[in-house]
Amino acid sequence: MATCSVSKGCFVFKPSPKKRRVPQKTVADFSETSNESEDSKLRFATCQSLWNQIKSETERIQEDLNKQLFDNLVGFLRQSHSEFQEKTAKCKMKSREIPAAALVLGVNVTDHDLTFKSFSEVLQNNVTPYIALLEAKGCPDIKNLMQKLMGQLMNCHIDASSLEDGDCVQVSQNRIHCSMTSLISWYKSVTKKTDSETPSKKRTSSSRLCLSPPVVVIFKDMESFMTKVLQDFIIISSQHIHEFPLVLVFGIATSPMIIHSLLPYSVSSLLCIELFQSLSCKEHLSTIIDELLLTTRFPFKLGEKALQVLINIFLYHDFSVQNFIKGFQLCMVEHFYSEPLSVLCCQLEEAKKRINSLSHDQCENIRKLPSFRRYVERQVSEKQITLLTEDSVLKETVQKLLEDLDVYHENYIPVLRCLHVFTSSLPKFPLGKQIRELHCACLENQVWETEEYESSLQLARMLNKSDLVTMLQQCVEIFVSSSGNEFDKTVEKLKEFLTQFQKLEVAEAFQEQDVSVSSQKELQKKTDLYHLQKTLLELKESRRSKKLTKFEMLRFEVVDYIDSLVRRYLVPADHKTLHEILYFNTASMLRAHLNAAPRIALHTALNNPYCYLKNQALKCDGGSISNKAPDICIAYKLHLECGRLINLVDWLEAFSTVVMSVEGPNADAASSDQVDDVIHARFIRAVSELELLGFIKPSKQKTDHVARLTWGGC
Repeated sequence: MATCSVSKGCFVFKPSPKKRRVPQKTVADFSETSNESEDSKLRFATCQSLWNQIKSETERIQEDLNKQLFDNLVGFLRQSHSEFQEKTAKCKMKSREIPAAALVLGVNVTDHDLTFKSFSEVLQNNVTPYIALLEAKGCPDIKNLMQKLMGQLMNCHIDASSLEDGDCVQVSQNRIHCSMTSLISWYKSVTKKTDSETPSKKRTSSSRLCLSPPVVVIFKDMESFMTKVLQDFIIISSQHIHEFPLVLVFGIATSPMIIHSLLPYSVSSLLCIELFQSLSCKEHLSTIIDELLLTTRFPFKLGEKALQVLINIFLYHDFSVQNFIKGFQLCMVEHFYSEPLSVLCCQLEEAKKRINSLSHDQCENIRKLPSFRRYVERQVSEKQITLLTEDSVLKETVQKLLEDLDVYHENYIPVLRCLHVFTSSLPKFPLGKQIRELHCACLENQVWETEEYESSLQLARMLNKSDLVTMLQQCVEIFVSSSGNEFDKTVEKLKEFLTQFQKLEVAEAFQEQDVSVSSQKELQKKTDLYHLQKTLLELKESRRSKKLTKFEMLRFEVVDYIDSLVRRYLVPADHKTLHEILYFNTASMLRAHLNAAPRIALHTALNNPYCYLKNQALKCDGGSISNKAPDICIAYKLHLECGRLINLVDWLEAFSTVVMSVEGPNADAASSDQVDDVIHARFIRAVSELELLGFIKPSKQKTDHVARLTWGGC
């Protein structure tokens, strides 16, 4: 950390991101404002355990989704390295071409960091420890790019697992002249040391790595890099590509054509580019929803409104799967934080044990639930009295109701998937193309009462035989693999439909043969115009009064049976008793936290600072101005009373009047000048802050006036 300077000064040393530790939420923080309930520790532990399971599951999903992409990239890097190592004629002929991978990741830029982090770990474990991740904001010119590149590579050699802190980067930049020549000499010295090592634990641990591993430079956001920086680096690197194995990876958010837009042909011709496409973020989201929400593994569920808010933010704001997962985590934390009965939001066996240990206050909380009230109202009067007065009877009933809720989820998911099989291939997709859209429709209300469902049934009644048979086979597979115990008869019924379709095919084959023979006989007969006209009229009449064929009757029967399953099992979750224990559906909280409205938030903070500071001294009526509020709040409230132009002198006098009311009427006359100077300085600072926030600006019409820029109170 030593610094040398001609003059004295203040030097800032920013810590590494690895050393910045975010303070973890403790049980005390969790129960600080949760009414100090007796089960706050248990709720916190349950929430933490459940989130750890969900987090590990999401990491596994992301790893599986990226596996194919990473395997292709690793194969490309190994192949480019082998060509360099073998020094084949092809490599010598194209000695100035740099192997480059164009990695198209999509516009969900916030997810790219995690993707590159996982990719770097895969490369370190399988290909090379020499990896540099470069961002455009840290590489404004070729000098800074080389400094970042060499700093990261040398830190990779010192500790390949992570970048410890900024010291190593500083030392490498100060001691070594950052150029391609010094980078090549460093790489040769490092590889020589590795080659000269005797077989040891270190050598065996890195046996998967090559003897001369390539140097991989990843440009995380290629579109943001300066064109000249990229051109200079590629041209310089191409001059030395025969001296050390360099591979470039371009992270692209838009289109691969950006490479040719940024680089002229003379530069792009120096690259041997191969294109790699990551999985679509929409497919990624569908997999996350399928594995987290449409499963019985995790008891916590999202209601229709909360899920729709998260999906809308994803579709209309950022396409970020990571932000969707963070929003899901926020929903879960808020549910366990605000709902005292979330202590029962766990696996069924554990919930039964916790029900037996519920206190009287917790039983009263159950009795206050709207869904439980509706359940009590449906019971006979004697049962109502026992449920409302006896805790033991209540606990037995709650156990049974939670069992019913668990069975509901086991039956809901396979029937939902079966309905999606039928509706996802219909024209114009009345119930949506993705299963998440169908899931939201089923959660919102009784789906069979909607017009979209009716139109879907009408379209399903016009499906051809091959599509219908394929859908039935998929439904059989879904019900066979489901955990529900009520679908044995359903599987038998669907298999019966399949056998009937097979019999129809055999019967139709014989019928076609008979029709072909009879048609040949009819052709052999002679006919005249009168008989032909008569025959055509009879055909026309028969088509009008046409009876349903066996296939059409069977198709109607299949669709009606699927409709009966939907009406029986796809009841909305809010119609089930005690759904509040498992479901979170507070959409207003999500919008307040995730849909930022900075202008409204600024107006609220400046007009009513108590809303955020929670200081009792700041409480005041709507029209009054508290003299204990921050200076910027006082200046803001005064400026709301002015017109288009604000006189600074009048504004200062009003500000001074409000502030001086704090001191009281008995202030010493000797110190009045000093107080005025302080108040003047405070006023100047408040006005400057308002100008910085965009509420006012200097006016060219009058020098002692400022112009107001916002109207309507916000």
